[in-house]
Order: sequence, then C-alpha cells, then structure tokens
Amino acid sequence: MSDNVTAADVFKHSLEAFLGKDMRAWADLCAEDVLVEFPFSPDTLPSRLEGRQAIFEYLQYYPTIIDIHEIDSLTLYTTDRPATVVAEWSVKGHVIPNGNKYDMTYATFVTVRDGQITNYREYWNPLAFGQALEGVSFG
Repeated sequence: MSDNVTAADVFKHSLEAFLGKDMRAWADLCAEDVLVEFPFSPDTLPSRLEGRQAIFEYLQYYPTIIDIHEIDSLTLYTTDRPATVVAEWSVKGHVIPNGNKYDMTYATFVTVRDGQITNYREYWNPLAFGQALEGVSFG
C-alpha cells in the first residue's frame, strides 16, 4: 500500500465506482491477482472469483440488473493490520427487470497492497437477495 492511500480510502473509491455504476473502475481498483469472496452467495452464483478480469466479468452487467440509488449508511473499522479495513454499509435501490425494491446491508473485509485491493470478502443476505431478484437471472 502506498504511504498516502489507506485501505479505507481505496474502499471508499470502490463505493464511488459502485454507486456511479462504473464496474470497470471498480475492477481497476483491484490487483491483477485479487481474490473476491462472497461466502453466503446463493448456489447459482460464484462464491469465489480470482483475478481482476473475473471480477469485472461478474460485475459488468450489475448496473443493468440492480439500480443502486444511494449508499445510505457506512461505518468503517480499522484493524490492527493497516492494510485491512472492515466496513458495514447498506444500499437502497431497485431491481430493474422486475421493479422490486433492493435494500441490502453488507459486511465487507478489504485488504489492500500498493493502493489496490488484493482480497475482498463480502457478506450479505442471500434470502433478501433472492427475494429481490425473484424471476431475474444475475450472472
């Protein structure tokens, strides 16, 4: 990690890209060998993605399926490892194809090296995700 960029800074930039629906910019914040994990992902979606290109391919159509209107809460926790930050955050939006409300809360663990995300592990509610996306294919 560079001396001027903290893990929290990089995570905040990822939220800006996410809210701006710029999945390329989000992926570009990741190291080439990034590991992204969604431990509670439904069986129909990957729970582990390796590499910047893999995460971009997974996320590239996200903005055509889920429209995030706002990030309505964000709490960041530093850890005893300066390169790692833990975030609790939530979003409000809707699922574009079916019009369902999409309100989700996340717990995310992010590790950064040289200003890029090397490990991103995110927990979210797969039941709420499934209800929101009812009848809509994601991924």
